[in-house]
Amino acid sequence: MSTTDQRRTGDTLDVDRTDLAYRTWLKEAVRKVQADANRSADTHLLRFPLPEDWGIDLYLKDESTHPTGSLKHRLARSLFLYGLCNGWIRPGRPVIEASSGSTAVSEAYFAQLIGVPFIAVMPRTTSAEKCRLIEFHGGRCHFVDDPRTMYEESARLAAETGGHYMDQFTYAERATDWRGNNNIAESIFRQLRLERFPEPAWIVATAGTGGTSATLARYVHYMQYDTRICVADPDNSCFFAGWVTGDPDVSCDRGSRIEGIGRPRMEPSFLPGAIDRMMRVPDAAAVAAVRALEHVIGRKAGGSTGTGLWSALRIVAEMRAEGRQGSVVTLLCDPGDRYLDKYYSDAWLAGQGLDITPYAAAIDTFLAGGAWPG
Repeated sequence: MSTTDQRRTGDTLDVDRTDLAYRTWLKEAVRKVQADANRSADTHLLRFPLPEDWGIDLYLKDESTHPTGSLKHRLARSLFLYGLCNGWIRPGRPVIEASSGSTAVSEAYFAQLIGVPFIAVMPRTTSAEKCRLIEFHGGRCHFVDDPRTMYEESARLAAETGGHYMDQFTYAERATDWRGNNNIAESIFRQLRLERFPEPAWIVATAGTGGTSATLARYVHYMQYDTRICVADPDNSCFFAGWVTGDPDVSCDRGSRIEGIGRPRMEPSFLPGAIDRMMRVPDAAAVAAVRALEHVIGRKAGGSTGTGLWSALRIVAEMRAEGRQGSVVTLLCDPGDRYLDKYYSDAWLAGQGLDITPYAAAIDTFLAGGAWPG
């Protein structure tokens, strides 16, 4: 039931517009999203085994254990709460998102949880397993041939359907409570509290929206830690070039092969001034790193994990060469079973012209002897 009550007192017009059905629905939707966080235990911090006498500990924050299997579960929850509390998400109207996959899987989950339709606008090259998961959670996949058109197509669909374009690339850093509230940064530092190096020398992240690196960097600055933040960027992404040149308008003409990270433009949620370092990581190196990860800890992971792990190993090698001790943290972003037809397929690698052999050899040499080759 909606009512509009207008009262005039002197020169003041007081308008009270109340939609009781909507406010009841909104309270229940927010409750359901917050209850999901209450039901979800924190994600694990895994040790990547290195020789004890190196004096360096390497950890992976395992975000694959979220209910929807990726780091993006945190982001999707924050975006839904942000959209609901801003009055943007309405009952019966679709939520639309531009995504290369994992965010869409998580947002489909939350859309189903509160009972609204969901449409994912995605590159046609998105892995079949991610598409299956989106549809499993009740979402619909809407494909584009050129990843650079996802933004405009999402906005068009929202206007056409009366829905809400979530726009993770703009709102990721705004929707996340970076001062704490069990965000990923606070969780990492709490889990390291009893380790021998509780304040890490480096945290390595990768960037899709840029929201995770922004949250990590802001939290570190806010808490006055000495931890440095490194962002690893894949091929066919403009974040590295934009950070080096300071040009917010830098772009590239193709999409990233590493799903979930790398963008053809500098996204609004990427905060270059907040981070300390960036590394450009070849896609072949990222694939070599996830295959090495499986060999070392018995876990498959996606290419974004490999991109971050390659950079983390390089940082460990630098610390060892300089005689420094400490800890390094990177992220296990999502499980590798979503990419069996890509990063774990030799046929896909050959089709992409990627040779992981020299990168795999470099990792093996480093882990065996402690010095980075070359």
